[in-house]
Amino acid sequence: MKKFWNWVKNEDDAGRTLYLDGTIAEESWFEDDVTPKAFKEELFAGEGDITIWINSPGGDCIAASQIYTMLMDYKGSVTVKIDGIAASAASVIAMAGTEVLMAPTALLMIHNPLTIAIGDSEEMQKAIAMLDEVKESIINAYELKTGLTRAKISHLMDAETWMNANKAIELGFVDGMLGDEKQHRESDDFAFSFSRRAVTNSLLNKLQRKAQTGKPAREPEPVPEPEPEPENRIPVESLMKRLSLISH
Repeated sequence: MKKFWNWVKNEDDAGRTLYLDGTIAEESWFEDDVTPKAFKEELFAGEGDITIWINSPGGDCIAASQIYTMLMDYKGSVTVKIDGIAASAASVIAMAGTEVLMAPTALLMIHNPLTIAIGDSEEMQKAIAMLDEVKESIINAYELKTGLTRAKISHLMDAETWMNANKAIELGFVDGMLGDEKQHRESDDFAFSFSRRAVTNSLLNKLQRKAQTGKPAREPEPVPEPEPEPENRIPVESLMKRLSLISH
């Protein structure tokens, strides 16, 4: 059994992290009792919240369906983080997240299911009917997550739609972008704003107080005797009039 997943115990809390990298089940889960059972046992071997990092081009839709169902049945919170690509079957697994986040540089892709069929026209018709049902089952997962109409989702799958983080958020496949929390935190710590009107009004108020009291708004530190003031000094009243013309 070749595992495409890896569990890691978080050191800072009681949660766990699951990494899904590469193709989802290179050896198909179809008629495979061992691999799905092993994944389920590991998933339910612990409790608490889990974080899932996905970087996968997709793979076996049966495997994706079972993993999706297991995650939906899991009691704890499931946070999905797409750091590379979540395409095809991997995008179905992502829909199981209580919260789905996507890196600004990541991609999400949805398309119609594929298969290989050999036989006469009757066998081909059976394969087509099977693919139609598989597509409808996949639409169920996308519909639950996004709230989009089935017709809209079907058109997106027909077109093999690739989505960056912004588009995925807009369509409802993803809840947010990785890095937003860090950006907001840094913004709160170092936030500042500039208002030209506020600066001008502040200066006008100081000049006005000086004109009324003959003293500056803040007592200056003791300084040596000043040199004689130049004759071309502009009176404070004149400066106030000039500033009042640009304050609005």
